[in-house]
Amino acid sequence: MQAADVRVTENIKIAKDTYKMTMEWEKSSTMRPGQFVNVQVDGFMLRRPISISLVPDRRHFVIVYKIVGEGTAKLSQVKAGDIINIFGPLGSSYPIHDDTDSILLIGGGVGVPPLLELARVYKKIRMKTYVVLGFNDGESVFYEEEFKKLGCEVYVATMDGSYGVKGTVMDAIEAADIDSTFVYCCGPVPMLKAVEAKYTKGYMSFESRMACGMGACMACVAKDKKEENMYHRICKEGPVFPIGKVDY
Repeated sequence: MQAADVRVTENIKIAKDTYKMTMEWEKSSTMRPGQFVNVQVDGFMLRRPISISLVPDRRHFVIVYKIVGEGTAKLSQVKAGDIINIFGPLGSSYPIHDDTDSILLIGGGVGVPPLLELARVYKKIRMKTYVVLGFNDGESVFYEEEFKKLGCEVYVATMDGSYGVKGTVMDAIEAADIDSTFVYCCGPVPMLKAVEAKYTKGYMSFESRMACGMGACMACVAKDKKEENMYHRICKEGPVFPIGKVDY
């Protein structure tokens, strides 16, 4: 991990309040699916932790973020050619398994982005890949076509029913009768709880408020579900954990 000034090559709106930023960095190839970078935003002391969404080549990487406050609103104003400072790559990554018949990727809202690089890695080894994406409404849907271009079988759910299956990702999984039992997921806590109630094999990526991003400040700890008095730092041992590993 290291701090680096990187050049922004693209920062575009791709859905409601949602932006995709592509950056050029000579060490992009060191990034792994599930990791994140801490992004410095001018005028703000704390960096913003944002998942690495895609590493299209050895010199570029992509993040996707949603405007949720003043910091991300300021980030959306960055232009192509601007220089910003990032710290990373940080955190654990999704382990890759080639000993299963298929995998199921489940993403909710801003939990969708890190799954795209994971899907790209799996499609390189010709793994059957199902993708289920959940959003609040049709205006918020993104990356459906990007997953399809990789060759994934993609299903979308929206809470208001304005696009795809009406309801949650679990409703979409049931409607599509997806039988894959090895799961990777990232999204809001209610979604993670629903996934954990149904599946036992796979990995979850957790979202958390962070300060340092490298495990020093202990601001993002989660308790181990089985070992008493053991805690894990979301930014260091995580954000990726086996299903059933941590309490949240």
